[in-house]
Amino acid sequence: MIPELFMRPERLWWLVLIPILIGLYLVLIQRRRSRARAGVGIRGLEKVLPKQQAWKRHIAVGAAILALGALNVAFAQPKGEVLVPRDRATVVIALDVSRSMMATDVQPDRMDAAKAAAIDFVNLMPPGFNVALVRFAGTAAVVVPPTTDHAMVTAAIQNLEVAPSTAIGDGIFAALDAMAQAPPDPNRPDDVAPGAIVLLSDGSTNSGRPSADAAKAAKDQKIPVYTIAYGTDYGYVESNGQRQPVPVDHYELQQIANISGGKKFAAGSSAQLKDVYSAIAHEVGMVKQSQEVTELFAGIALLFAVVAALSLASLAARWP
Repeated sequence: MIPELFMRPERLWWLVLIPILIGLYLVLIQRRRSRARAGVGIRGLEKVLPKQQAWKRHIAVGAAILALGALNVAFAQPKGEVLVPRDRATVVIALDVSRSMMATDVQPDRMDAAKAAAIDFVNLMPPGFNVALVRFAGTAAVVVPPTTDHAMVTAAIQNLEVAPSTAIGDGIFAALDAMAQAPPDPNRPDDVAPGAIVLLSDGSTNSGRPSADAAKAAKDQKIPVYTIAYGTDYGYVESNGQRQPVPVDHYELQQIANISGGKKFAAGSSAQLKDVYSAIAHEVGMVKQSQEVTELFAGIALLFAVVAALSLASLAARWP
């Protein structure tokens, strides 16, 4: 286990000095107390020195020992998981364009706000990321296959139009089809680039294949689906002169995220939607990697050294 955490684990043997130093300090304290009980030394010294001298001395010694320990850990070149930007990935944006997206509970309406936020999301993607666009209503289609031409994707988002019904499952399957069209990395053609689907919808499936089946297919391909439940519970659209409620189905979108291994988000306004897209961009654009974190422990050692120095300075300031 230790070799996995350090690049030079053999250097940790220097840590044996820590218990030795602690032992020596305890011996010195015990000897000092024995001498005090025996009446050895200047009897009136305790009247000159302040009472807090002892605990300040303990803090100084403890901080110095901790600084030495942290410095030794840094010397062993520790490793840790840190978030670093991905070089390459494929993100498929699947947008619900059903008629319920015309609800005005989000200004100016769900559709226009969703378009604006999706465009901002595309602009957050690193230049090397492939981005694809899928639209779904009663049917689903790949509008733009994976490409690094992000301007093409944003133009296609602006041109989306509403259509009847909602087939979330078909939208996910279309996104998986788009993912399969991602071009290989010319530098590493045999490597499979990571991918993710970002699906925004405000309703529940009422046509096409079950969304749970689509989520299971995404899981089998190790492609998480990040779902965004967009809108409020009070949204409605006009149909034949009557208001038709179009509340968001949080349950189905949560189920899709759970099955596929993704995450479910909710947004009830255009500002919240932009925040959600920013969070997802960080999620899919970063990856945990094992890297040397020597600087962290060196900084901790410096902090303890400063505490020790301040404690000693405080002690010295008390002397006449």
